[in-house]
Amino acid sequence: MTSIARTGTKALMSDPAQAQRRILRVLVTSQILSGAGLAAGVTVGALLAQDMLGSTSLAGLPSALFTAGSALAAIAVGRVSQARGRRPGLATGYLTGALGSAGVITAAVLDNPVLLFTALFVYGAGTATNLQARYAGADLAPAGHRARAVSTVLVATTLGGVAGPNLAAPAGALAEHLGMPHLAGLFVISGIAYALAALVLLLWLRPDPLLLARDLAARAKETDAATGPAADATDTGKGRGGVVLGALVMVLTQLVMVAIMTMTPVHMHDHGHSAAASGLVIGIHVGAMYLPSPLTGRLVDRLGRMTIAAASGITLLAAGILAAAAPGDAVAVLALALALLGLGWNFGLVSGTAIITDTVPLATRARTQGLVDVSIAIAGATGGMTSGIMVAATSYPVLALTGGALSLALLPAIAATAYRR
Repeated sequence: MTSIARTGTKALMSDPAQAQRRILRVLVTSQILSGAGLAAGVTVGALLAQDMLGSTSLAGLPSALFTAGSALAAIAVGRVSQARGRRPGLATGYLTGALGSAGVITAAVLDNPVLLFTALFVYGAGTATNLQARYAGADLAPAGHRARAVSTVLVATTLGGVAGPNLAAPAGALAEHLGMPHLAGLFVISGIAYALAALVLLLWLRPDPLLLARDLAARAKETDAATGPAADATDTGKGRGGVVLGALVMVLTQLVMVAIMTMTPVHMHDHGHSAAASGLVIGIHVGAMYLPSPLTGRLVDRLGRMTIAAASGITLLAAGILAAAAPGDAVAVLALALALLGLGWNFGLVSGTAIITDTVPLATRARTQGLVDVSIAIAGATGGMTSGIMVAATSYPVLALTGGALSLALLPAIAATAYRR
């Protein structure tokens, strides 16, 4: 069995296109699983904290904590991937997320807010890893197909991400049957999903995409080849400016998306909506974050990174205006607003990722990508933390409008970069 596996791996290494197809299939499988794990904290994390603390002002703290945890995890996953490859890096991140889920369940049973917040910080590793996986999809892709490769990995998150929140009611019933608080149910699903995603990667992500890309780059250098992943890794890059712009696009879209998304379940709860209704809206939102990815990838590759990055800012503005104008009892309008919020985030993530991957050479790619994702995670933590404070001080509509207006800051940055070119 081992010799067969080695032979298959060698065959894949001699055919990068075949290896890329296999790698994408494995990444898609792991992302379907991890999507379910990702959704738990988004759907019930804020409600769990609100129940424990009895305060809306700190309801954004769980989102801030697991996004802050994802910042630390992004560094760790990036460094492990840089040193040993994508497979051990991503698997370690998902296993850490599973551990955090177990901690949240324990905190809910014990009604211990300190343990809850600590566990949510650890749980954030799953979020960081879910995002880092998109880079693995682009390691072997030619420059003209990178956005599509990224989008293939992202769209796989849709199934688990949409199904996860809509399991809130049955998962809660199961949790109560097991003697746990109702809101802990989704974290049971999360822990299992993250653990299975890690197992899939450990067993089947062979050859490792980043290590294979480096091998191909070394061979190309030896033969003075002008094609292949190593040769095109920087031919569309614009140096440090490309890294800054790509990071800015993803940071701003993450900040706005997390802030509005975090407080939407709380806003709905305050207007008498059930956890199932909140789960439906968040499920639609998560679906809009990932489901359009194939189309977004094609648009980014055909129309250009800058065009779709600008579209993300405009879409987020529309989402903020609609969320602010939606009556508290209008679930359908809130669902549409959250769908636009997810779509704007998708535009920003795919275009920003393509800009970063175009710019950074293989020698430092994983480490740089990890550092960029730290900035994204910090932006998410900031959005999560300030969202509850802003809603407590003002209102949910003010939060939504502020987020929409902030997203417009992308446009002058993109225009300035385009002018310099």
